Amino acid sequence: MTIAHIQFHEPLQELLRTRNRTQLQRIEFKGSQTIKHLVESLGIPHTEVGLLQVKDNTIGFGYLVKSGDIVRAYPASASLDNLSGMFNDGRMTIPAKFILDNHLGKLAADMRMLGIDTDYRNEYQDQELAETAIDQGRILLTRDRQLLMRKTIRYGYLLRSLQPDEQLLEILQRFNLFSGINLFQRCMLCNHLLEPVEKKEIEHRLEPLTKIYFHDFHICAGCQQIYWPGSHLERIEKRLEKILPLEIFANLKFR
Repeated sequence: MTIAHIQFHEPLQELLRTRNRTQLQRIEFKGSQTIKHLVESLGIPHTEVGLLQVKDNTIGFGYLVKSGDIVRAYPASASLDNLSGMFNDGRMTIPAKFILDNHLGKLAADMRMLGIDTDYRNEYQDQELAETAIDQGRILLTRDRQLLMRKTIRYGYLLRSLQPDEQLLEILQRFNLFSGINLFQRCMLCNHLLEPVEKKEIEHRLEPLTKIYFHDFHICAGCQQIYWPGSHLERIEKRLEKILPLEIFANLKFR
């Protein structure tokens, strides 16, 4: 019987499936077990771990845990992400492209509103989500731990909050996306880029009052949805002011 311990640092402790979250987690097993398997057996997807150490040595997920080991597990962040290779000096080394599971439709629309490349379809099944994430090099966002524990998933994040506003801030912080915010560049319905369009070209599709009061229009290159800076713009501005850090919000251009 092999006996070892894992010390989880906050905020990983909140994900543990045990009452004694702040204590060293004692693990007993027979045969050979990787640290990845043992971490996930305690309820924590590998995508949430940014650094693993035994004594002063950094180890990878394939490390075979030995009797007497005390493994220290640190949470993944933009500044500490040794295991996925997604960051270097706080900057992403891969394109900021995401895929969301079918419970995150509001978050998908919000991310697209900020100009973030976000794949979402409410009919996606787990296998298709995983395959698309791998094939397209997308980061998988979900609240489903088991989905992130699939061995093929390299890039992902387990959302903590159930509230869309909090979820949006979570993603911006976790992946350090604040500097890449580019409002109203993508279709909130299908993720395609928007293009300027002359009013005369789409006038037949506009409501009478819209024809009179608005003159600046964009159209989605994918689904042909039309966008213009209507009364909803003020609501969006007020909402983002509550969500975003003041210094970030102050630099956004809404018109």
